Amino acid sequence: MASKYFQELRVYQLAEKLADEIWQIVNDWDIFAKNTIGTQIVRSADSIGANIAEGVGRGSFQDNKIFIRIARGSLNETQHWLRRAYTRKLLTVEQIDTLRLMINDLAPQLNSYLKSIGNNVEK
Repeated sequence: MASKYFQELRVYQLAEKLADEIWQIVNDWDIFAKNTIGTQIVRSADSIGANIAEGVGRGSFQDNKIFIRIARGSLNETQHWLRRAYTRKLLTVEQIDTLRLMINDLAPQLNSYLKSIGNNVEK
């Protein structure tokens, strides 16, 4: 398994940045929005980075690949909640544009990271 700490991975740093941006946005919502869609979107966004970290810590390439796939699922879930939040007028066009740029950077990084893990062979 790679000796690199998960915090040094660009893909993890992008996931962290996205989760922190979403946290800042949701923090300004009213209590009903925070307790419903806000909780869901923060959890799904936080789950992306958490799964990257857990995969690195599992100690095998096979386990890491599983957790990166889960991270991709959490990214898709986050996109679902962003769509719901925008439709419900909780997000501005500017916020969506900012988040879209972050997601457009993170999604291919997750795929590249998964592919790079797949090229490693355990001994």
